Amino acid sequence: MSGIPVLFVEGDCIARAWENALISLNTFGCDIKTQYDTPDSLPSKDSTMVIVVNDPLSEPMIHLDFPGGFEDLQEYVMEVCDGIKDHCIRDPNDPDDMRWEYTYHKRLFQYQVPTLAPIDQIENICRQLADTPHTRRAQAITWKVWEDMKVNDPACLQSIWCRINYEDGGVPVLNMNVRFRSNDAYKAAFMNIFALVQLQVKIANRIQELMDRNIKIGRYCHIADSFHIYGSNMLEFNGRFLKAINNRTFENRTMQYKDNAEEMMKSAIPNIISKAAKMVRTTTNFI
Repeated sequence: MSGIPVLFVEGDCIARAWENALISLNTFGCDIKTQYDTPDSLPSKDSTMVIVVNDPLSEPMIHLDFPGGFEDLQEYVMEVCDGIKDHCIRDPNDPDDMRWEYTYHKRLFQYQVPTLAPIDQIENICRQLADTPHTRRAQAITWKVWEDMKVNDPACLQSIWCRINYEDGGVPVLNMNVRFRSNDAYKAAFMNIFALVQLQVKIANRIQELMDRNIKIGRYCHIADSFHIYGSNMLEFNGRFLKAINNRTFENRTMQYKDNAEEMMKSAIPNIISKAAKMVRTTTNFI
């Protein structure tokens, strides 16, 4: 193949699928520069990647070698699914406001277009699928072409697409595709996938309310145009992630979410909410 490699991996659970994706990227990815490089920067390892998690809620869901802790993971889930940091978005009309350009929650649940009221794209997905489960139009986007082409940190997540099919016995199954234009494979992708699977569950629960019947969670497909490990992170990746692959079993590299991690993560929620509430603007900084 000429050009950037297109790689495909799958796994029965989130932890295995993410691990397989990193191994494939490290083995078959190409070396390429980024816009963030300095003259002395090492090239990134990069590919276009398609990751399929066949059973997103199967265990083990947690990979112990993702860069972060359980509280970080819970905080990110709440950021994406509940919008606990939507107040951190900058005022585009204030050049001195140095807060974030976006949050995924705001773009998905309150997408703002000039002259229109905010659009809850996730609720629209749920209602479309409740009315017509096989529709191919149930999607949400994040990109704002009138803004994101000229900002320093445009949204990496680009779209979410959902569709329902039926298993034997007529059980409805919610499938979800997610596309990123850019995805930090080592530092961010595990948390991205974990949080977006929680959003898949949230969507399924809402459709259940609208249809008044159980909805099963189907496969999750994660597509990244640029799935990469930055050159500056390769030393850590080799010393931590690949070392663990060689020295520990898969069972010792992972953890059950329901039996082991969920309680720890949920217990961190009050502290997370308090911390997020303190992220208020004072001139150009957060406190």
